[in-house]
Amino acid sequence: MLIASTSTLHGGTYLDYLLPEIKKLFQGCKLVVFIPYARPGGITHEAYTQKARDVFGPMGIVVKGIHEFDNPLEAIDQADGFFTGGGNTFLLVTQLYRHGLMIPLADAIKSGKPYMGSSAGSNITGLTMQTTNDMPIVYPPDFRTLALIPFNLNPHYLDPEMHSKHMGETRETRIREFHQFNAVPVLGLREGSWIEVSDGQILLRGELSARLFRQGMEPEELAPGTDLSFIH
Repeated sequence: MLIASTSTLHGGTYLDYLLPEIKKLFQGCKLVVFIPYARPGGITHEAYTQKARDVFGPMGIVVKGIHEFDNPLEAIDQADGFFTGGGNTFLLVTQLYRHGLMIPLADAIKSGKPYMGSSAGSNITGLTMQTTNDMPIVYPPDFRTLALIPFNLNPHYLDPEMHSKHMGETRETRIREFHQFNAVPVLGLREGSWIEVSDGQILLRGELSARLFRQGMEPEELAPGTDLSFIH
C-alpha cells in the first residue's frame, strides 16, 4: 500500500511527487479501479476519475471508476489494484458501506492487490475514521474502516504556529480530545509524507517526520524511514 497525506503539494501537480512510488506499487497492473466517492461536489465522479487516468495512462495502466461498473462488487473482483482519492471521509465511508464494499475491499487488499490512498483515501486504511479533519456532512453507519494498519491517521497534519492569533483548537488538541475516550494510536502525517506498506513492514516515507500520539503519553516525533509496525 501507498498511504499519502495529500495528493498535491503546494506548487505541484496532481500526484507528481509520488510518481516513482506509484509506478513501483502498480507495476504489472493492467486495471486500477478508482474510488471517487469522497467528492461531495464541485467535481463529478467522471471528472475526478479522469484526473486519475491522466496520471496512470502514461504508465500503460487503465483506470476505471468504480461508479462505471453495473455492480461495484464486480469492480473489486476485476481490479488489479485500487486508488481512493481525497475529499470528505464521512461521505467516502458512507458510500463504501452503502454499496457493501468495506469488507470486500479490505479482503481484496489483504489478498495482495495493491492499494493507494490520499487524504480521505488514506484515512480509511486505519482502524476508524474518527481522526479525520473533515466535517460530518453525512452520517455513516459505522466509524470503523478498512483496518489495514493497526492505528489511525490524521492526514494534512499541521503543527501549531507559535505566533498565530488563531484561538481555535490545534490538530494536536483535537487528537488529545480523541484520546480522552479512545486508546487507538494516531499518526499525524504531514503533507509530503506517505506510508509504504510492504513485506510486513509499515515504513514512513518522505522527507518529513511524523507525529505519533498515544493515549496517556507525550507526542513523539518519528523520523523518515521509521518502521511503524510497533504502533498498536
